[in-house]
Amino acid sequence: MAKQLWKPGNMIYPLPAVMVSVTDGEGHDNIITVAWTGTVCTNPAMAYISVRPSRYSYDMIRKTGEFVINLTTEKLAFATDFCGVRSGRDVDKFRKLNLTKEKAQFVSAPMIGEAPVSIECRVREVKELGSHDMFLADVLAVHADEAYMDKNNRFRLNDAGLLVYSHGEYLAGGRKVGTFGYSVKKKQQKKQKKLDKKSDRESDRKSEMAEMAGKLKTSGKPGMSGKLKMSGKPGMSGKLKMSGKPGMSGKLKMSGKPGMSGKLKTSGKAGREKR
Repeated sequence: MAKQLWKPGNMIYPLPAVMVSVTDGEGHDNIITVAWTGTVCTNPAMAYISVRPSRYSYDMIRKTGEFVINLTTEKLAFATDFCGVRSGRDVDKFRKLNLTKEKAQFVSAPMIGEAPVSIECRVREVKELGSHDMFLADVLAVHADEAYMDKNNRFRLNDAGLLVYSHGEYLAGGRKVGTFGYSVKKKQQKKQKKLDKKSDRESDRKSEMAEMAGKLKTSGKPGMSGKLKMSGKPGMSGKLKMSGKPGMSGKLKMSGKPGMSGKLKTSGKAGREKR
């Protein structure tokens, strides 16, 4: 398989699309969407986020040295995109998106109540790399939504419908649910709704066709007229047979021989009328 040669760039996809909640410690909270994030070390538990110095949240993280990584789901796709394309300088994202602030255990930055997992982090080191600065942080605590705990107390995180980012698109369960910036593009929103409706109609149509594709079969049960069967042989007019079950009128049988029109015979069972 032939591959094209491109200049150096970032093509490690998919990546988690997380909402990072921050505060300036003076009553101003914000959310920034980050895809440049991940695990750095298992023991001690460490994570990182990379943020452009021009971002509104950057100075907040620099000032407090704290942030919370909130995992996102398909239901949070719109909010995730919005927090990545709108600045906290212009809008209160918690209020605009009706997201719930929850108090963290160890850091001053709030958690997002709708997230299935919230990870409290404290910055250990800042690496100035170029377009982005990397915040290396110690994980202080992990908060997991009890809604995804099963009867054996096992955390079913994959049942949450986690959201990922891949090459400009948001995906949930491998299915595209939006593109970068779609939360603020009205035309894109309308198009997405039409695609969703079309997909639903197509799914319903396939289900109906599957039901109709089965074999047509008529069988008799108590209280019904019975089974009707007709078969023919060369030179015969055919055989007509109707058999009954309890609560039915009896058996109707017509058989023929070569060159004959056939015989009509009606028989009943014990306790039934014979004619």
